[in-house]
Amino acid sequence: MTMIDGILTDVMKAEGWDRYTNHPADSGGPTKWGITLKAYRSLVDKEATEMTIRNLTEAEARAFYFKFYVVEPNFHKLHPLIMPLVVDCGVNHGPKRASKWFQKAVGAKQDGVIGPKTLEAAEGAVQSSIYLLICAYRFRFYGAIVGRDRSQAAFISGWNNRGAKFLVALADLLKEG
Repeated sequence: MTMIDGILTDVMKAEGWDRYTNHPADSGGPTKWGITLKAYRSLVDKEATEMTIRNLTEAEARAFYFKFYVVEPNFHKLHPLIMPLVVDCGVNHGPKRASKWFQKAVGAKQDGVIGPKTLEAAEGAVQSSIYLLICAYRFRFYGAIVGRDRSQAAFISGWNNRGAKFLVALADLLKEG
């Protein structure tokens, strides 16, 4: 299994694996493998239906995530410490927002496109600092979501646990030295 395969497995587990949901407060609508009907329609097939999502296979989900949340946003070019966090943020918050958070953390122009200038800015940076900044932006964003729409409070515990998993992973790495 490659590093990216492992990242995608972790993302899909965090997103509920193969469980189909259609929570009334979830603006994405019908969801399976963490792929919402809304995202699928915007990225793959404008005519997709609820049944399209219900019938998504693991292989299709992996291909979807690999294309739209790893390769297209250039997340595969990030440092191995940062890549799992940014891919997860991209899935949870959108690749453009995750890219901007990364750019902000490295002091690059925040245009939402990870290109050569952003990657160059990241080269000399302390990776653990970038990681912690992205985690901070993420937790603030969770708070802002609930602040704007109280119905989203139904998801805050899961979001916080998801974000905290990354803080624990970094703490474990730092312990190992």
